[in-house]
Amino acid sequence: MTDSALHVDINSDMGEGFGAYRLGDDAAILDIVSSANVACGFHAGDPEIMAATFAMAREKGVAVGAHPSFADLWGFGRRTIPHSAGEIERLVAYQIGAAQALSTYAGHPIRYVKAHGALGNLTQTDRTVAEAVTRAVKAVDPRLICLVIALGFQDRSARDAGLRVKSEIFADRAYTEEGLLVSRKLEGAVIHDAEQAAERVVRMVRQGAIETVSGKALKTPIDSICVHSDTPAAVAIAARVRARLEESGVTVKAFVDAD
Repeated sequence: MTDSALHVDINSDMGEGFGAYRLGDDAAILDIVSSANVACGFHAGDPEIMAATFAMAREKGVAVGAHPSFADLWGFGRRTIPHSAGEIERLVAYQIGAAQALSTYAGHPIRYVKAHGALGNLTQTDRTVAEAVTRAVKAVDPRLICLVIALGFQDRSARDAGLRVKSEIFADRAYTEEGLLVSRKLEGAVIHDAEQAAERVVRMVRQGAIETVSGKALKTPIDSICVHSDTPAAVAIAARVRARLEESGVTVKAFVDAD
């Protein structure tokens, strides 16, 4: 990111409860972020939670998107479930439709799509999955923006498909030397210290590059920063990331309004 365009979005996953169960402090996170990725019922969420989350985001002036996943309530969408490319297209299309319906009902239509968990990780590393998700977005509504993991296959496939694309990095996840997310099974994969996460984000945004575990910088567009809402320190990390960005002269602004 150059000094002529010092603005960036902060996004977080929202509405990830189910029925009587709740996860994360959505109200607190929505006071900090500029975009909210709302679960569509497959890894979390239901019509009541979706409608309430979209309405709360509308009241707080936060942009909203669909957050589709594998059908994996038990595993929170973090387990890879085998599907054909066509099945992935349809399960993503189904969830985008649900998000469009409930967000329109709440008076705050979605503007983008970001894949969740194992599905999202596969869009970074598996060309077939990335292209399937891209085809689903384009078929349902080509006006929707694809929020994708920086340097991944969907970053390329969505651009090749003529869709608007925004690239994201993760404030609270470590990166391998290849620019992939370190597996959650490994120690150090998730960053829990708010100050460490914030300082690292500022460096990455200023350099326009992903910072790997060794400190190597991999150049990439950075349009959005993800802070996961389901970690214990989520609110503190999100607040510190935003504060440090603004202290360094970077404006936090929803990417849907950035062009």
